[in-house]
Amino acid sequence: MGTRRTILLVDDAPIFLEIEALFLTRVGHVLCATAAEEALEIARREHPAVIVTDAFMPGMDGAGLCRAVRQDPELDTTRVVIVTSSDRAEDRAEAIHAGADDVLSKPINRVTLIETVQRFVRYANVRGLPRAPFRGSVRVEDGSTDWVGKARNISRGGIFVEGGKEISPHSEVTLEFDLPGEISCVRPTAEVVWLESDPEEGLVGMGLRFLGLDGSSLRSIDDWVHERSLRAPALA
Repeated sequence: MGTRRTILLVDDAPIFLEIEALFLTRVGHVLCATAAEEALEIARREHPAVIVTDAFMPGMDGAGLCRAVRQDPELDTTRVVIVTSSDRAEDRAEAIHAGADDVLSKPINRVTLIETVQRFVRYANVRGLPRAPFRGSVRVEDGSTDWVGKARNISRGGIFVEGGKEISPHSEVTLEFDLPGEISCVRPTAEVVWLESDPEEGLVGMGLRFLGLDGSSLRSIDDWVHERSLRAPALA
């Protein structure tokens, strides 16, 4: 496994720091901070592989800490995971727009937390999230138009959709789909990350990263994927 790398945990509630530290001590060397400002000082000194921070703290919040890390050229390899107690889709979208590499929900799922941090500290190249085959219709709303594509796989972080319309990377769209056997309708916003074309079939495939996704839908997707996951690189 090589040298144990540093994980910086940030939360103003000591109980959450204790729980997360207990989960992650076997993954890397764990440091703790109770405020974002303190965490930023530690990060600039210790250069952690990953920062796991609470979203809501007095003073600078988790998104603010993430933006500060992203703006510091000496921390360009540090990954940031934001943990939120909010179920609002808007709060998850804010974390992603701030530059978070991943967003987790409270109460913390031990397996999800460990797998998430391991992606960033144990491998030379960051591995994709576990994904699962998913064959279903996805409605895509792109500004004033909408159309129906076909999903091919899904992860907690995003979905791959094939359809006949090409949308430029970095564009934001609204999706709507049913998750078999779970909640009746998932309606997240998403960003087009990459495109894959098949000229012979006249199809365009899109790798989409979820932005705004409510907590209940996120947990349902996470559980659904873990039960059916493929251990291979995913789109998000």
